[in-house]
Amino acid sequence: MKFRHTALAVAAIAALGCNLAWADAAAAKKWIDSEFQPSTLSKDQQAAEMKWFIDAAAKLKAKGVNEISVVSETITTHEYESKTLAKAFSEITGINVKHDLIQEGDVVEKLQTSMQSGKSIYDGWISDSDLIGTHYRYGKIMNLTDYMAGKGKEYTNPGLDLKDFIGTSFTTGPDKKLYQLPDQQFANLYWFRADLFARQDLKDKFKAKYGYDLGVPLNWSAYEDIAAFFSEDVKTIDGKPIYGHMDYGKKDPSLGWRFTDAWLSMAGTADIGIPNGKPVDEWGIRASADGCTPLGASVSRGGATNSPAAVYALTKYVDWMKKYAPKEASGMTFGEAGPVPAQGQIAQQIFWYTAFTADMTKKGLPVVNEDGTPKWRMAPGPNGPYWKQGMQNGYQDVGSWTFFEKHDENRTAAAWLYAQFVTAKTTSLKKTIVGLTPIRESDIQSKAMTDMAPKLGGLVEFYRSPARVAWTPTGTNVPDYPKLAQLWWQNVAQAVTAEKTPQQAMDNLAEQMDQVMARLERAGMDRCAPKLNKKEDPKKWLSDKGAPWAKLANEKPKGETIAYDQLLNAWKNGKVR
Repeated sequence: MKFRHTALAVAAIAALGCNLAWADAAAAKKWIDSEFQPSTLSKDQQAAEMKWFIDAAAKLKAKGVNEISVVSETITTHEYESKTLAKAFSEITGINVKHDLIQEGDVVEKLQTSMQSGKSIYDGWISDSDLIGTHYRYGKIMNLTDYMAGKGKEYTNPGLDLKDFIGTSFTTGPDKKLYQLPDQQFANLYWFRADLFARQDLKDKFKAKYGYDLGVPLNWSAYEDIAAFFSEDVKTIDGKPIYGHMDYGKKDPSLGWRFTDAWLSMAGTADIGIPNGKPVDEWGIRASADGCTPLGASVSRGGATNSPAAVYALTKYVDWMKKYAPKEASGMTFGEAGPVPAQGQIAQQIFWYTAFTADMTKKGLPVVNEDGTPKWRMAPGPNGPYWKQGMQNGYQDVGSWTFFEKHDENRTAAAWLYAQFVTAKTTSLKKTIVGLTPIRESDIQSKAMTDMAPKLGGLVEFYRSPARVAWTPTGTNVPDYPKLAQLWWQNVAQAVTAEKTPQQAMDNLAEQMDQVMARLERAGMDRCAPKLNKKEDPKKWLSDKGAPWAKLANEKPKGETIAYDQLLNAWKNGKVR
């Protein structure tokens, strides 16, 4: 029966006009019939798409390209690509793929080394769209818009359907050109134990103490009250300690992500405006009106990196971790802290990446019911007292395919084929189901995702809502992500260890950022180089009309919460909350 089915499959491809070797046809159908299901395409449409890949690859094999190497960070989605989709691509096209998995910090470091040397270590890279400002300014990275219309036209899938990708606005430069192709996306949202929040005894105790309902916190005041409530009042659940907060604080590059991934904007440091606040973004960098020229990070230059809102954000980060998180948290990295909520002793987490969703839904976990539904839910993160309506609500990671301009033309084309293969409609829905990092609107709206929604704690509802655009990656105000990002974790760590006060740490960070941008100004860039404002009295810049925002008299207004069902309805109506 299996042989008969495979034979029919090969005949189906032949009927579509494919002039393929038996092995290529059989390989394509084998993968379509098994691994590449479900898909938003029919099997005939998948076969046609695979025919195009086989034909395009044949042109490159004729030019001597039989193997390529690519790299990405280590998350579930990329592990699936490396172990499964790379094998599929190799079997179907005959071009072998070496897909390396390394830590995100190493990806950035190797990318920076390649940019400095002018020689790319890999044929293709999956790196965060956070580098869009860097790529646009240095001119080292290939502009995909022009490539697809020019040299890469014959290697660009007619069914690519760029309009179906939900993250291309984040990978587009100020020149309106696409520099990176989204491969996976995940957001930082609020995470909480819905089962605990629903317990009447806990609801009654919380209401009696704080005067408002236990629910999803709308502001940082409520988050802090809930953290204190679980850590100091509830203390234990089923005989085990319960903590009202989770974070990580080890001096490690991942500590910087905690902040550059929009921690300051959640507190309200930036200006109003999506995606990143104009003229001051979530890093606190002020840029010119056209968003092209960085003007400074320090308040004395019109920036907000050491503004009252930024200092408040760092202060709360340190205080909450020390008071309400497990004592081990301050010595953990991003990767070590990520799985902790799944162990069942965390009541809520203000800043939780949806990339961990797949690891939080496994049967047998303390946070999963016997029927496979989660005891937890995800929701929009609460906002700090400086936050105002219309500001960026949080961070969204968009890991994207990136290619060097001056690299072997044929190897680049082969890597571009692989990039399109792992994001194609034939493969993307199954990849989304495995890694839960959606990139296509068609996948998000599919029946498969509707069926999965009850077990994903709000992920599908979030990505189906137009409100998702309020979660955005690092923007174009940041002129050199690798050089500036490393400053964050080094300075934040000193606040964690109390070597410096939060104000001193942010003052030092802002000054160092200005120094780096001053060097970039002197060195020159292809375009949009920094041009720092002169230092002036910070009082000139501090304001209640725009960033940097003046210090509030009351940084802890009354806590506010909302019922989770109301949030879901808001998402359905296209509202953040």
